[in-house]
Amino acid sequence: MSDFTIELNIAKKAAESAAKIIRKYRKDRNFSVEFKGKNDLVTEADVKAEEEILSIIKKEFPNDYIMAEESSNKQEMPDGRTWLIDPIDGTTNFAHGFPVYCVSIGLWEDREPKMGLVLEVSSGECFTAIKEKGAFLNGNPITVSKQDNPSNALIGTGFPYNDLSLIDNYLRFFRMLMTTVQGMRRPGAASYDLCCVACGRFEGFYEYALNPWDVGAAALIVQEAGGKVTDWGGGNDWLFGKRIVAGNPAVHTFLVEEIANFFDENQLKENRKG
Repeated sequence: MSDFTIELNIAKKAAESAAKIIRKYRKDRNFSVEFKGKNDLVTEADVKAEEEILSIIKKEFPNDYIMAEESSNKQEMPDGRTWLIDPIDGTTNFAHGFPVYCVSIGLWEDREPKMGLVLEVSSGECFTAIKEKGAFLNGNPITVSKQDNPSNALIGTGFPYNDLSLIDNYLRFFRMLMTTVQGMRRPGAASYDLCCVACGRFEGFYEYALNPWDVGAAALIVQEAGGKVTDWGGGNDWLFGKRIVAGNPAVHTFLVEEIANFFDENQLKENRKG
């Protein structure tokens, strides 16, 4: 049985190789930009970085299943081992030269997270975790914040850009938080937001309309740092449910309780068709 150290080392190799590609595109400022949907960008750098990651992982683990942002539309996880890959989480930031965009690589086995890595390309910060072995930033142990008073909390979130179905409720909830907590932040990459929870920069984070490759690696890093990760109802349907809330235990509880005051029962869950 694997202890996932080898897999983590391969993920590091793949992420660092992809980061070199991403940095070159950013330096040259010569890349194509296309739209997958309203305000949903994909650049040439996304595609090339994903190809690099997949080539490295497939060479080492040819029998593993892969779900990657630019090459997978599957919204369910098979049995066995599955890699969740986002070559550039924060593509809009990257395209505009805003310095928060990440390579995110996670490995799940039998529908449970086992290994996660998030590399913030601009700073070189590398967040990692292996199940039951703790969370780390550049090799140093990290833990969630011990701040348990929401009024002193810094909360991260994301602004919906291609699914505005909850926008009215979302803005009312956002306004409440602005007048309740110490501050709100929106870096623009969910994997990075979650890692900020893991290392204590944020006390909590929430968002909707996310995909498995956005959160599949970083959520484990939060959990291994002592934090909690659930869907908006406090359950476990956060990977495919497109509703996630994370935080240290106290602030996570606060966010889940307050979300219930601003969204009805149907809005707490993704409306899945088919």
